[in-house]
Order: sequence, then C-alpha cells, then structure tokens
Amino acid sequence: MSSSIPDQYATTSGVGTLEGVTISQVESPQIASIYNSIFWWAYIANLILVSANALTFRFADMINMLGGSDQVAGTIVSVGSIGALVGRLFLGQWIDRYGVRPLWIACSLLYLTGMLVMVFLPSLGFLMYGGRTLFAFGLGGMFACSMTHIQNQVPPERRTEMIATLGSSGFLGMILGSQLGDVVLQFTPDSLLRHSVLLGTSSVMAGVYLVIVAMITRHERMELQRDSPAAWPLLKRYWPGWVVIVGIMIGMAFACSTVFIARYATTLGLKGVGTYFTAYAVSAFIVRLLTRHTSKVYGRHRMIVLGMIGHVIGYTGLCFVTAEWQFILPAICSGFAHALLFPCVVSLGTEHFPRQYRGTGTTLVLCFIDIGGVVFAPLLGAIIDQFGFRPMFLTTAGAALATTVLYAWMTARTTDPEMLHQGKSHKNKCDSAADVETESLATGPVPETCKSGCA
Repeated sequence: MSSSIPDQYATTSGVGTLEGVTISQVESPQIASIYNSIFWWAYIANLILVSANALTFRFADMINMLGGSDQVAGTIVSVGSIGALVGRLFLGQWIDRYGVRPLWIACSLLYLTGMLVMVFLPSLGFLMYGGRTLFAFGLGGMFACSMTHIQNQVPPERRTEMIATLGSSGFLGMILGSQLGDVVLQFTPDSLLRHSVLLGTSSVMAGVYLVIVAMITRHERMELQRDSPAAWPLLKRYWPGWVVIVGIMIGMAFACSTVFIARYATTLGLKGVGTYFTAYAVSAFIVRLLTRHTSKVYGRHRMIVLGMIGHVIGYTGLCFVTAEWQFILPAICSGFAHALLFPCVVSLGTEHFPRQYRGTGTTLVLCFIDIGGVVFAPLLGAIIDQFGFRPMFLTTAGAALATTVLYAWMTARTTDPEMLHQGKSHKNKCDSAADVETESLATGPVPETCKSGCA
C-alpha cells in the first residue's frame, strides 16, 4: 500500500495468533474507522448542499417569467457552465497548492454570492449571466473540494466506496429539496416572489453549509506546495481514458433533469416535480447503498455500461408521461443510472493521478461533466423551442445509447484494477489463514494441565 496513506488505514501484515480471534475480527476496526465524525459531518453538509441546489431546478420557469425562452434559459445555464469550466482548470491546481480548506470556503462564498445576485437583481441582463456563473463555479468547486477531501481520508482501493457512500446523502437532499420546492409552490403566487423564496431559501442553506465546512476542516494543516503543475500538462500525462465521454453524458443528463424536467411538468399542467425527483432519489439512494462494493466484484466498466442503459430507458420513458405518477418509472431508471455512474466515473477518472495531484484530477473529471452541460443545455433548449419536449428526450436517449455502445466496445478487454486488488486481497487472506492453520498443526495440541498429580 502506498506510503501516502495514513497509518490508521495501513493493512496489518502479520496475522494474530490469539485464540478465538478471526481475521475478519482483526480487520473490522479498519473498515469501521473510515466512517468517523468527519465523514458524517461531510455527509450532512452534502445533503444540505444538494437540497439547496434542488431549489434551483425551476430556474427555466423564472427565465420564462422574465420573458425568456427555453433556449435563453439553456444559454444562460451554458454560459454559467463555461465560466465554471474555465475556473475549474485552475481550481484543481489551487487545491493541490493551497489545500482543500481555503478553496472550499471560497467556493461556498461564490455560490452564496451568485444566489444573492439572482435573488435581488432578477433580469435577463449580464447580472443574471454573472450570477449564474458564480453559482455554477461555486457549486462545482464545493463538490470538487468535498470529493477531494473525502478521498484523501481513505486508502486508494476504497475511494469508489467512499464516493458512493458520501453521494448517497445527495439523493436524500434531492428528496428534501424537491419536496420543499413543491411546498413553496403551493403557498406562493405564480410570480417572481415564488422564485425569490426558492433562491433565498437556497442561500440560507448555503450559509449553514459554509459553517459546517469551516468546522470539519479547522484542523487541516496548511502545507504550501510550490511544484503544482498546470491542469493541461497533468491531463495529458494522466489522461483518464474513455470514461471522459461518459462524464460528458452525465453533464447532458444533469442539464436535462435539473433545467428542463420542471419546465416539462409545467407545460403538461402538472403541479410539481416532487414526484419525479423523489422517485429518482429513492431509487438512487437504495442502489447506491446496495452497490457500493460492487465495483470490486464486477468492475467499474460494466457498472458504467449498465448505468448508461438506465439513462436510455429513463429518458425514453419521459416521452410517454401524461400524469404526475407516470414520472415514477423513468425517474427510477435515471436514479439507478446516476447511482452507478457518478462514483465509477470519478474514481476511474482520478485513478491515474498521484495523491498530491488528486485535487486537479477530481476537478478535471468534473470539467468533462461541465462540458456536457455547456454543449447540450442550449442544444436541448433549442430542440424544445423548435420541436417540443419529446424529440428532446429522444435526442438525449439516443446520445446515451450511442455512448453506451462505444464505451462497451472500447473497454471490453480492459481489466479494472479494483477487481485485481480485491482478488489479491482475497488471496492474501486465504494464504494468511492457511499459514495460521499450518502453524497450529505443526505445534500440535496444547496438553491439558495435569489435575490428578503427575510424576
């Protein structure tokens, strides 16, 4: 195991010979140690952040109320994503150089500033574009810092598990945020006041998130790293591989669901999107918990293919929705896809980056997700304006299907290192158990103490 891993996660090389102690009992403290108070506070913070973000899912409705079309909404989202994308090219380098804490706090403040600009200065002018850019850059940076922070707490072979477990909080946040958004819709008039309440509540939650981040990173040591290369040379040297096209498709899926699903529901005359996002989140939460160790058995490449198939089915199913309850099945399929895809893409994409460049690696992988949003948000909006929602969903499903076939073909003969590690770990356990048994047979049974008097 790499020397960069903290001592508390180092695997014990020896085998205990105490009577009644099994190998699994010796290893269980190591397994439990990664789920400490820092993890659970990070879990709560991520839940709050995703809840706050879910309150912005009616952004396209707000733009429509201000006089803009769906294409305008998509363009604003795309411009915001471009700004976030450019910023991320430097964010990873800054994380590697200055540490997670200062960048995490700074990104949280940018998110909060962007939200306040959109709340107090609602217009279709440059302030809306600027506010959305600050929001997008801050949000992306908060997720990048969160994942970099949590990956640095665990051994390399458990990064996928940790990303998956932390991410499960996001699905709970999606339920909370979407349901809270529907409550706001129920008790506010159809005016800008409604959107001010939604974005204002999101701002308050971002403030709580900022306090938690400052608390859980207060003991982080500041070690200035002067030899932090720029993002582009690192990307060329540690190229993530074909997983980047899956990242782009995740960005497309996020643009479709977070920007246009609520608008679709409004067009159909349905009350809200709580049903869709609740079903999505429940499905993703359950699948995420059930499959957090699956990558070690079946491999991340197979999980990615299966997840992409879920997206194909989910977005095709949205074409047939006419009532609110009919959102449930497509949402379950897309939630299933999200649960499998995100941790696999992030862990595969950052796998080749050394620990000291983990911040850059994480942000670069997230950049490809941003690229998906930049490219597809205005394109999907234009398709909606010209042809309607159903052709847009079919376009999304078709792009996902083509990517699935290409990725499956290109990775068919690729072996996942996590599977190799699991096999090696299992072999070591068996060898250790055999050594213990051999030693026991060699020494023979321990004679009982003589109780009747011995010569």
